Amino acid sequence: MERILKSARDSGSLNLSNRSLREVPKEVYSNLDSGAQDEKWWEGVDIQKLILAHNNLEVLREDLRNLSSLVVLNISHNNISSLPTAIGDLPLLKSLDVSFNRLNNLPEEIGSTTALVKVDCSNNCLTDLPASLARCLELSELKASNNNISRMPDELADCSKLSRLNLEGNKLVTLSEKMFMSWTMLTEMNAAKNLLTTIPDSVGSLSKLILLDLHQNKITLIPSSIKGCSSLAEFYMGNNLLSYIPVDIGMLSNLGILDLHSNQDTTTRSLMLYPTWTKWTQANHAQSKDQHWLCLMIFDGRLKVTEIYISSRRIYALVH
Repeated sequence: MERILKSARDSGSLNLSNRSLREVPKEVYSNLDSGAQDEKWWEGVDIQKLILAHNNLEVLREDLRNLSSLVVLNISHNNISSLPTAIGDLPLLKSLDVSFNRLNNLPEEIGSTTALVKVDCSNNCLTDLPASLARCLELSELKASNNNISRMPDELADCSKLSRLNLEGNKLVTLSEKMFMSWTMLTEMNAAKNLLTTIPDSVGSLSKLILLDLHQNKITLIPSSIKGCSSLAEFYMGNNLLSYIPVDIGMLSNLGILDLHSNQDTTTRSLMLYPTWTKWTQANHAQSKDQHWLCLMIFDGRLKVTEIYISSRRIYALVH
């Protein structure tokens, strides 16, 4: 251990992952100030990167505030049920990974950590996210999948630099129109496996969105404003309650994957309404109830989504 601490004093990076630790060594909280007597204290470097992942930690002490130079903190895969309020006393912290713990909430003080760029709080027991997180205006990546979150605070609309958002496996019923209007930098969004019934009309504001995954919800309609997602390349809507596919999807010229499997009684008639499809040929008839079509969609001279697999009642998949 002393060799590792000595290296950390020289580099500012301390990795204590996979060591079966039940508590954080006291030397860490003191910023490694208790070095060997023959070391020159003025040559030491404050801890900037602290990795404590894959241990048996249950508590982080308030002494965490002593690590004021911390930029990266990873305490994932532990047994921590709460974070100290001292998390708000880390002014330089940019990356926080608390995934795979037992957290019931994130402290409001996290909003004082305004340098945050990446937060991963996935696979915990969270029921909500603190509104104070909206003060982290540099936030570009938020992972909160596999929790029990039922709503997103509207204040998060202030995080206008958000580019990647993962909310899969929660209990969300709605998504805010206001947030979609503000998150114009968003490139990837995953809100699959929730309880969503609608897609906000403001989804059309997400012109940089490349991937949108909303599979396994209760969505009944894709809004016509989806045509505003001009960069959309992957759109996953399987296992919903769709009965109609809007013609506006035909305007998504970058779309390469459109997954519509296991929806309601969506028929081929609605598919054949797209004016941008220049060729539609039936490739072959299966001898069973299922039918297999080959669809050539040509946008600006480029071949796009090419295969459709449809049963007599449902669309199973529409993929590149």
